[in-house]
Amino acid sequence: MILLRLFLTFLEIGAVSFGGGYGMLALMRERVLANGWMTEEQLLNFIAVSESTPGPIAVNMATFVGSSQGGIAGAALATLGVVLPSFVIILLIVAVIRNLLKYAGVQAFLSGVRPCVVALILATAATMGLRTLLGLSALSEAVEGGLSVSWRGLAILGILLAVHYVWKRLRGKKPAPIAMILLSAVLGMAAYAI
Repeated sequence: MILLRLFLTFLEIGAVSFGGGYGMLALMRERVLANGWMTEEQLLNFIAVSESTPGPIAVNMATFVGSSQGGIAGAALATLGVVLPSFVIILLIVAVIRNLLKYAGVQAFLSGVRPCVVALILATAATMGLRTLLGLSALSEAVEGGLSVSWRGLAILGILLAVHYVWKRLRGKKPAPIAMILLSAVLGMAAYAI
């Protein structure tokens, strides 16, 4: 039963999400928490691991969540569910409509979807930031006194921003993302092991 639920849940996420992996995170978060498959903190940890491992974040998240709930079979079915809709749609587009983007209706659809994707990505980033740095899962918690500032998280963010700024000023370009991820991992191990 859990395997079928994993497949159908991630199939739905893959079918109705636009904007790639980051666009999927909001819906993925909602479904994973609604099914009780993990806590908000566990999900944030999975997102961090998914972001820092090779491959698309949505596929990594589906694989990790599926694995945590149904082992190897769960990982395979969740991953299949999340990629299957895109795979089928791309096959249809390639096979049937070669010049799809020439149509005004398709361009209008994509122009309408873009702001929604940006909003979903920003909402997910804001939710993760509030939870990670301020211990809030909703803004209403701040009003009710549920503010729990993570000074270590804020210090790590400050150090990363400073390194980014100094590197850009000295080298004239942004630091490599993998270097920043590795630095944040080292800072996290140092800060949270204390």
